[in-house]
Amino acid sequence: MKISIITVCYNSEKTISKTIESVLSQKDVQLEYLIIDGASKDNTVQIAESYRNAFLEKGTDYIIKSEKDEGIYDAMNKGVRSATGDIIGILNSDDRYASDDVLSTVSDVFWKSQTESLYGNLLYIKDEKPYRYWRSGKFHTFKHGWMPPHPAFFVTKDAYQKYGLYRLDCGVNADYEFMLRLLEKEKATTCWVDKIFVYMAAGGTSDNGINSRIQGVVDNKIAWKVNGMKPPFYTVYWKKIRKIPQFLTAKFIKMEK
Repeated sequence: MKISIITVCYNSEKTISKTIESVLSQKDVQLEYLIIDGASKDNTVQIAESYRNAFLEKGTDYIIKSEKDEGIYDAMNKGVRSATGDIIGILNSDDRYASDDVLSTVSDVFWKSQTESLYGNLLYIKDEKPYRYWRSGKFHTFKHGWMPPHPAFFVTKDAYQKYGLYRLDCGVNADYEFMLRLLEKEKATTCWVDKIFVYMAAGGTSDNGINSRIQGVVDNKIAWKVNGMKPPFYTVYWKKIRKIPQFLTAKFIKMEK
């Protein structure tokens, strides 16, 4: 099965090399890699272009598009529309795959299970040390604060066509709305792989500052509303509580180099 990986970026010259190299390192998988740049003003595109021959030597389709967009989720939608793979994953421009067999594992599980989606675990890192370990666990209702980590979430192209893309009216939590729609509302098939898929830099778009956190709560409510659903009052609290043990367990994780 062919996997399309999408990296959305803007002025990411300081981090994008590690992201690209983690995709380049993937073994035993048919791969397409799309970099969707929002017309960066730094050297992001030039750095991305410097890897073109390396991907060519591996026989990997390598596509770079640089143009203005309406934000990160608009760029993700552009990537999804352009993707030609059977499976689509999104890797942020300051994150990286945790090992060189992540995508081969994803491909194997999709092939054997014929699921519409799957997800793994995610490790937040800070100063190159484990900071928060998000071990997803088996599917559980979003009503109890559960959700899979979006960078470790893979979806078939057919599922995107069936259930739709990222909504631009859901603010910083359009990824939450997308997963809520697929798994909670539409009951798309899914499975959990108990493996760390992604090392994510602590402090992402939806995790910066008090104002962003408040906006995130508002956007969560919007995500439920646009899907014609209403969460119990305790959902927002459970979502926060579930994070606490993630900080405690992180110190026991050994990172692969």
